[in-house]
Amino acid sequence: MNITLVKNIENHYKARFDNEPILVNSPGRINLIGEHTDYNEGFVLPAAINKSIVVAIGKSDINVCSVFAMDNKELYEFELNNLLPLVKGGWRNYVIGVVAEIQKIGFTLTPFNVVFGGDIPQGAGLSSSAALENSIVYGLNELFSLNLTKMEMIHISQKAEHNFAGVKCGIMDQYTSMFGVTETALLLDCKTLESTPIKIDFEGYQFILINSNVKHSLVDAAYNDRREVCEGVARLLKMNALREANEEDLIRIKEQISESDYQKVLYVIQENNRVLEAVKLIESGNIVELGNLLFESHYGLQYQFDVSCDELNFLVEQAKESQYVLGARMMGGGFGGCTINIVETENANAFTGKISTLYRNTFGLDCSVYSIELSQGTQTVSI
Repeated sequence: MNITLVKNIENHYKARFDNEPILVNSPGRINLIGEHTDYNEGFVLPAAINKSIVVAIGKSDINVCSVFAMDNKELYEFELNNLLPLVKGGWRNYVIGVVAEIQKIGFTLTPFNVVFGGDIPQGAGLSSSAALENSIVYGLNELFSLNLTKMEMIHISQKAEHNFAGVKCGIMDQYTSMFGVTETALLLDCKTLESTPIKIDFEGYQFILINSNVKHSLVDAAYNDRREVCEGVARLLKMNALREANEEDLIRIKEQISESDYQKVLYVIQENNRVLEAVKLIESGNIVELGNLLFESHYGLQYQFDVSCDELNFLVEQAKESQYVLGARMMGGGFGGCTINIVETENANAFTGKISTLYRNTFGLDCSVYSIELSQGTQTVSI
């Protein structure tokens, strides 16, 4: 947790609203493996990280809600009735989406004030949106004593993303941000929403994220399109979700779908299997083979699911050529954002220095490097 960030948010709130706020810290997340499997009711292996959104929230004595985004220096004020998605609303839609979804299930809120900020890089695939949604719903739950469970809260966050941000995301991001455990990944079954903690201790190796600093504009539309493909094939198979399918099932209907859709669905089936295999490898301490699984996952995303891009492919290929890296893959929805890399700690600086130079020389822009730790999920904080 970034104590300096928490103090800055608290001080900003007090200066603007002149009362004592509730403080909430909600982390971003990584996903070791299991991409685009969550909305297919499959398996994922994510973890909360030590980059987060911090919210200061308190009741208002006027008839308007005021939300100040400290990083953007933007103030948004709204009334609690008739909340609708904003065209190009950005972060505002995550906030009012959560408020609207709370009201839809019968809770009455009164006006409140918020100041929020964070150190999760936007557009990096680290789920800053889920962290913001969770921080707002958690803060409102505390402020108004709603007695919502964490499970109820993540569903509110997910609905806000669906209905106000227009992204038909699965539940992984919100779940991980809410339920994260220090030094631990979560084997999450997205059908039952039950998770198993998987202790992560890669002696001599660490996770390094490399942000391509690109976000190609088709990402949201492409995400929704791929979800529609997966759901359409599941219906053709007369299944609730691709979680239930295996490769033999898919071969039976191969002639009824395009080659492109066949490859996308094949990727999802294979990725589910890779997640379960990854857990076995972690538990047995075989991180060399785990690294190979990460490369396999990336190539599936690149060639089968078709959600990678030149910048991400370059970063993964350079990682594969490095003697200091066991595995790497693109992470997140695709078309930009980060790669996740398992890197030898002793030589992490040598690797990141070289790849940063090569990336700049190839694409004419800088990548960003983050060393991260696995952290606790959404919680109130005091300083």
